[in-house]
Amino acid sequence: MAKRRHRKLAMLHKVEDTYGSDAGPAAADAIIGSNVTFTPFEAEELQRDLMLPYMGTQGLLLTGAHAKIEFDVDIAGSGAAGTAPRYGSLLRVSGMAEVIDPGVSVAYQIVEDDTESGSLYFISDKVQHVILGARATWTASWSAKAIPRLRFAMTGLLGTITDIGAMPAVTDAGWITPVPVSKAATTMSLHGWTAVAESLEVQLGNTLTPRFMIGDESVEVGDRKSTGSAVVEARSLAEIDWFQRAQARTRAPLSITHGTEAGNIVGLSAPAVEIGKPAQGESDGFVNYSLPLSLCPVAGLDDVELVIR
Repeated sequence: MAKRRHRKLAMLHKVEDTYGSDAGPAAADAIIGSNVTFTPFEAEELQRDLMLPYMGTQGLLLTGAHAKIEFDVDIAGSGAAGTAPRYGSLLRVSGMAEVIDPGVSVAYQIVEDDTESGSLYFISDKVQHVILGARATWTASWSAKAIPRLRFAMTGLLGTITDIGAMPAVTDAGWITPVPVSKAATTMSLHGWTAVAESLEVQLGNTLTPRFMIGDESVEVGDRKSTGSAVVEARSLAEIDWFQRAQARTRAPLSITHGTEAGNIVGLSAPAVEIGKPAQGESDGFVNYSLPLSLCPVAGLDDVELVIR
């Protein structure tokens, strides 16, 4: 019997028309990711605790079966302005509406009602795990001299687990080569300061809650707290005083734009960011500050927005 190889993996994902109904993703719906962590079977364990005249384990029951998966995708465009990127379906099941301006841009904006769900097939060397009704959250990160990435964490209802005859014919067609983070490719502004930064991380902050009720089973976004962190080069207080802004609970915008060529420009913005407790550190012998960030809504549903041009 053939052994199964860990490196032979494929992921297929498609937005569902009806919650929990298999959307049937195919090879054209492939997600090209990396750094995968897969939990194929998660459940609560129920002990029976029977009264018997002898000791020993009595076994248990499993309830609320679901699955979890986390993985990275490169932050890049689609190759054509106004065309959704191949990872757009993942943003949609993270509670974000896909707003297309043809030939110009695709914006992903927070929604809280009628959030979409997805079907995900995870294939590990010809064993296919089907996850239905999946919803997600994400963390976006930019670090100097590194590939910018979106890390998705998904939770969904447990579908079938089966052998399949062959791996799907997945290719990386349509997945654009990312541009490393640099001065030339990346600009960042925080509280009106043109940032000199080592890194920025932004978390959408969805709380994914499996709900197993009488009459209904689903994974819901129960809450959202968008946060982040930035490591910035320390400058004089006259240039930017993070301590004063933290104490005053000042709210001001954050934006980062990555990429310079149409079709491969990705921007993230947040209108009202509070600075947490600054922590002093150093890098290469130079002082830096680690700044916790709280991304607050202004009018509601505008905590953070992604725009791809």
